[in-house]
Amino acid sequence: MKSDTTTTALNLILAVLVILGVYFALLNIMRTRELRRITPVAMQVNTKMLMIQSLLTDVNNYNQQAKDPEMAKMLQALQTQLSAIK
Repeated sequence: MKSDTTTTALNLILAVLVILGVYFALLNIMRTRELRRITPVAMQVNTKMLMIQSLLTDVNNYNQQAKDPEMAKMLQALQTQLSAIK
């Protein structure tokens, strides 16, 4: 490469690409750490949601036999709230 302007332009492009590579690597590291921090909490929430849904199903099955109108209202309200959360 004999031309100084071409060499300068290519070096500038290379420097920008190196800086972008470092930036994206750091961004990836930060997001990976955040994901590792959030994953156990999300698993706990999902487990508790499954337990609540199981309990609601059991109560609903019981209510079909007992036929309590107050319990039916409470179940409907809870199911509405759970569907809004999802």
